[in-house]
Amino acid sequence: QQGQMVAPVVANVGPLEDLTLSPNPDEVEEVFTLPLAHLLREENQGYTHFRTAGRYGYTLPVFLNGPHRVWGLTAIITELTLELLAPDRY
Repeated sequence: QQGQMVAPVVANVGPLEDLTLSPNPDEVEEVFTLPLAHLLREENQGYTHFRTAGRYGYTLPVFLNGPHRVWGLTAIITELTLELLAPDRY
């Protein structure tokens, strides 16, 4: 859909063990974490190339080698966050 806005929030929420999360099951299949160190390792970073009408369309970031592949809007937000948090390492 077009016209939707996403507002990512970066926050320190304290120890993960102390959190009680209640995600909407219609929108969230699973909640997981990845350490910042994992995301900053080059071997865990990549790009996915998409084609439209049989031709090159666009390229998006993807984060690999964790419990899940992080892609799509989540990977875009993650990449922008890493650029802000660790500009000398990402």
